[in-house]
Amino acid sequence: MRLLLISNSTNAGEAYLEYPKRQIADFLAADGVKRVLFVPYAAVTFSYDDYQAKVAARFAEFGVEVDSVHRYDNPAEAVRRAEAIVVGGGNTFHLARTMQDQGLYEPIREAVLARGVPYVGWSAGSNMSCPTICTTNDMPIVEPLSFKALNLISFQINPHYLDAHPDGHAGETREMRIEEFLAANKGIRVAGLREGCMLRVEGDRVALIGSRPLRLFRYGTEPQELQPTDNLAGLL
Repeated sequence: MRLLLISNSTNAGEAYLEYPKRQIADFLAADGVKRVLFVPYAAVTFSYDDYQAKVAARFAEFGVEVDSVHRYDNPAEAVRRAEAIVVGGGNTFHLARTMQDQGLYEPIREAVLARGVPYVGWSAGSNMSCPTICTTNDMPIVEPLSFKALNLISFQINPHYLDAHPDGHAGETREMRIEEFLAANKGIRVAGLREGCMLRVEGDRVALIGSRPLRLFRYGTEPQELQPTDNLAGLL
């Protein structure tokens, strides 16, 4: 199993996919990937064609072509032929519902878990690698058939994780929301993945890439800050 799970596509003040592009390039090059199958279904306010073109422009910089699953009459068969699978960010509920409607869960799981096809996801695409989508930050703008996700990893990710509690904001912090999730799902761990960071999974090895620590949440214990130099194998 090879996964690159990225917190966010764009850092403030940077171009789209600028900060993770070298990591994406290196990750795909390790398997000699020259063409990826993109899943654009998290897009809501812009077209799938536009999303594909935006990602393709960045991937072209490191010599990788971007095909898109939305162009196929049989999306599941396109997944079965893919060299690598890339799932973009946007609205996680819209992504899950459309992937469920298109019958993509099992073909992607078979590709990644049985055949070792590389998987790259950012934001909603990272949420999709988890057991469920329940630690997304997004509004449920559509109702998926279930909250189940691809279950490629055994823990949850909260992408775009924020520590801040802005002045004048009386609502819950991100940490409080995660604590609510843990109270209802006591046996599941949650990785608060801060922006500018990603997790690279190679079999049973996990590496945190980025300049900021990961905040690990478990029910009944204080959150733990894990550095890129720490051993993260226990996450799996």
